Amino acid sequence: MAFKLIFSSSFTSKIQKSTAFPIPASFFFNLFKHYCFSSPLGLDRCIEVDDLPQTYYSNSFLASIIDNCTHKRHLNQVHGQLVISGLQQNGFLMTKMVNGSSNIGQLDYAHKLFDKFCDPDVFMWNAIIRAYSRHKLFQDAIEMYRWMRWTRVDPDCYTFPYVLKACTELSDFRLSQLIHGQIFRHGLGLDGFVQNGLVALYAKCGHIDCARVVFDGLHDRTIVSWTSIISGCAQNGKAMEALRMFDKMRKTDVKPDWIALVSIIRAYSDVEDLEQGKSIHGCVIKMGLEDEPDLLISLTALYAKCGQVTVAKQFFDQMEIPNVIIWNAMISGYAKNGHAEEALHLFRDLIARNIKPNDVTVMSAVLACAQVGSLELARWIDDYISKSEHKSDVFVNTALIDMYAKCGSVESASKVFDHISNKDVVVWSAMVVGYGLHGRGLEAIDLYHAMRQAGVCPNDVTFIGLLTACNHSGLVKEGWELFHCMRDYGIEPRHEHYACVVDILGRAGYLDQACNFILKMPIDPGVSVWGALLSACKIHRHVTLGEYAADKLFSLDPYNIGHYVQLSNLYASARMWDRVAKVRVLMREKGLSKDLGYSFIEINGKLEVFSVGDKSHPRAEEIFNELQTLERRLKEAGFVPHTESVLHDLNYEEKEENLCYHSERIAIAYGLISTAPGTTLRITKNLRACINCHSATKLISKLVDREIIVRDSKRFHHFKNGTCSCGDYW
Repeated sequence: MAFKLIFSSSFTSKIQKSTAFPIPASFFFNLFKHYCFSSPLGLDRCIEVDDLPQTYYSNSFLASIIDNCTHKRHLNQVHGQLVISGLQQNGFLMTKMVNGSSNIGQLDYAHKLFDKFCDPDVFMWNAIIRAYSRHKLFQDAIEMYRWMRWTRVDPDCYTFPYVLKACTELSDFRLSQLIHGQIFRHGLGLDGFVQNGLVALYAKCGHIDCARVVFDGLHDRTIVSWTSIISGCAQNGKAMEALRMFDKMRKTDVKPDWIALVSIIRAYSDVEDLEQGKSIHGCVIKMGLEDEPDLLISLTALYAKCGQVTVAKQFFDQMEIPNVIIWNAMISGYAKNGHAEEALHLFRDLIARNIKPNDVTVMSAVLACAQVGSLELARWIDDYISKSEHKSDVFVNTALIDMYAKCGSVESASKVFDHISNKDVVVWSAMVVGYGLHGRGLEAIDLYHAMRQAGVCPNDVTFIGLLTACNHSGLVKEGWELFHCMRDYGIEPRHEHYACVVDILGRAGYLDQACNFILKMPIDPGVSVWGALLSACKIHRHVTLGEYAADKLFSLDPYNIGHYVQLSNLYASARMWDRVAKVRVLMREKGLSKDLGYSFIEINGKLEVFSVGDKSHPRAEEIFNELQTLERRLKEAGFVPHTESVLHDLNYEEKEENLCYHSERIAIAYGLISTAPGTTLRITKNLRACINCHSATKLISKLVDREIIVRDSKRFHHFKNGTCSCGDYW
């Protein structure tokens, strides 16, 4: 009987007359049934016809209708009935209306309802502040809170969590302190929800010490409390502190959730502790959270950053709709672990899928391009950036300077530098380092003086660039003076600075001075310092001092193959073949083998790689015919091979043949038969260029009238008209 009456009552007819969009009868039927069945009286309750209007107009029934509204027109109809019934100033129902409007995304409607309410109480204020906060209109949420305080309505424990969330997202530390003071004044300083909000707020603003003070004062530390402090530490570069807090949490009864695990995995990524990261991965599996998107992103970043790019790619492939964050983790992981070509391939794939890259994505792609060393690729990515929103980003442009310098075009790097309007110390330093990489010491020093005139104070990286430039240009006096003026800027020299000075002195032949400089260092000499001395000893064939430097290196870094090769080179240059053999035996005992030398050249956008004596190329016969032609022309021009640079005790003819088949010589020959006359050849070598190939390439550049640019493991060499930009000083 009661269910039949709902369709003919005055309640439904009034609503349908007052609205343009009638609510379906089934909507009221289901709500009425829900109201009756959920009543504490149960199904035994008997509803009389005379009681129906009171049932319809009761607050709980109308609140239930509001909670079930899914469209603005439903809210309009309910609001119309409230007006007809004289309930438009009912605080409980109107607060429900504001919350209901917010829940379905009708924020403007919620604000109109709020504005029409005469005297909003704290519940109504909480509803509108919550609405703005939930919809990421954080500044509006703060303004509503200020208006609330101006109308002298006191906030309660439900007000501040939303206000604190708004402050957190705005990262407004000054405002945060004011809100914190008001929390104390209203006696809510010990409320758990409010305290958790404060921890998250201070952590987001970067004030971990303040977050710890609030956290330490918590009596009941929930998973939210622990997650807030752990996440705050991890996100502010305090990975070890985050891990210590996680260890403390594990000693309590609180079990980590997926949000806490995301932060812990990030912390282990930052310290590159793969083993402990794997243990957290095990926890993820045990908790059945393998498909949680944020955890997939964190695990991808962990394995990628720790060099396990194959494993990282498996997580990447699991994401059904990869977002830009996981793309960043994968591209950055490839770029930072020697997989530059894969990084660029993934970047191209991202663009092809119309996924919008952010500044991190672009920076990682630029880094990868710098590693590949392809000028054509460098120009492509520069063109892409110039058409994007990142074209004015100072960090991206700084990366472009570094990229062009490492791709062999210091002129292009200089153009990017000149177009940056507000140059900070990082921009200036990048250009200084670029000049140093190409052996342009005087240009680097001139730029340093221009930097000072512009009022920019140099930093430690600036001086590394300057000292490297002096080292690569033989500017001993200038380098010495620059090193000693570092402290004028409050900069304490690091190992890299000391190593540069040793290199400057050693390469110039001042070996005793270099050794004395090392012995007087205020810090213990590191691998880079002794390595610079050993390298200088090899150049000047100072065996005794070289052995002393090698002993220091073997004790500091016993499994670095480069130190043994340097010592072997030193012995070979002095024709001490028995000692060369002893070094080889020592290397075998330690399970070490020399890195295979290779060179690559870019022709028409394609990289061709060659190793020593490589005859695997389809055009091998043409390449070696060109090599023989070059060798004949070199001899006719009076070139004498530096056979002492060969590490084997071979006869002269064997040494000569061995030298002409070095990888960079094969790459040059391939470049000559594959490009038009006059085309610049750009070659990258993974090892330091040997003295024989360096001398030969100088003369080849004159014989074939080509500029040949070679990037070895240390620097760039620009060969032209029989000379090299390094001035034979590398």
